[in-house]
Amino acid sequence: MAEPQTPLLSIRGLEVRYETDEAITHAVNGINLDINVGETVGLVGETGAGKTTTALAVMRLLPHRTGKITEGCILFRGEDVLRKSNGEMRQMRGERISMIFQDPMTSLNPTMTMGEQIRESLEIHNKGMSAALTDARVDELLTMVGIPPRRKHEYPHQFSGGMKQRIVIAIALACRPELLIADEPTTALDVTIQAQVLALMNELKESMRTSMILITHDLGVVSEMCDKVAIMYAGEIIERGSADDILDDGPHHPYTVGLFNSIPDIERESKRLSPIAGLMPDPAALPGGCKFHPRCGDAADACRSLAPPPFVSGEHIIACHKFGSSNGGRI
Repeated sequence: MAEPQTPLLSIRGLEVRYETDEAITHAVNGINLDINVGETVGLVGETGAGKTTTALAVMRLLPHRTGKITEGCILFRGEDVLRKSNGEMRQMRGERISMIFQDPMTSLNPTMTMGEQIRESLEIHNKGMSAALTDARVDELLTMVGIPPRRKHEYPHQFSGGMKQRIVIAIALACRPELLIADEPTTALDVTIQAQVLALMNELKESMRTSMILITHDLGVVSEMCDKVAIMYAGEIIERGSADDILDDGPHHPYTVGLFNSIPDIERESKRLSPIAGLMPDPAALPGGCKFHPRCGDAADACRSLAPPPFVSGEHIIACHKFGSSNGGRI
């Protein structure tokens, strides 16, 4: 029997708060998540679920004055990134863990050419690399993402949104990181360009054996890209499992069911979509018990007062009173 794989990234009991004079926002509330080598894990949920905050915590890029990690650990190759110095984290970012941010329009410096911006990442992490080798690597990266190297002397405003995103991907992959975090990388792009960018990311991930956290609210993207999926709601992971577990017709958390019901079905005629009733709760005043109970049609008394224990079936875990508890642990 094969030994269990040691995760590349292991998040345990992570809690993140944003603290201001007005309020304390409970953005991430005790999540656990593992990412193995070469694996793509989808982090899915509505805006405000805590997906981007989780990514920023892994990168140690939370707002300096207001963002605080109050509990938990983030282990990368067994090392807790929360214990690393700022200098060690600067070296780790880009070299071992890279992030593609949501909007390519604001991720690039408008005063630098595209080639200079790729070169900058290479020079920071490869002090001994000669100018000739750096130039060759810039050309190689541009070619890899489908942009002619001759365009490296041009500025961001001379590129379309899709090409800007390709440049952002080139910068993120410049140093061949072990983990790539992609925060809704296709949100600002039209549908055709979305498909091209996702295909490119999948191809590069496979060729470079890079692990990936893909943050998205698009379940179609999840079905194309992800090996495992974690559904987030109000800063908690309320369901996780393999992509097949999440996408099949088996038991699901009522929130996950609501996400699927919000998607148009081309095989069924319907006058309107079926969105989830209500709104995500205010993270500064979260409800007790199950955080989803104010919007849930199946809510019972226990849901309003008790945090749901996890129901476990293989790798598939659901935090919902409807299914009961199978181990009493935390999802």
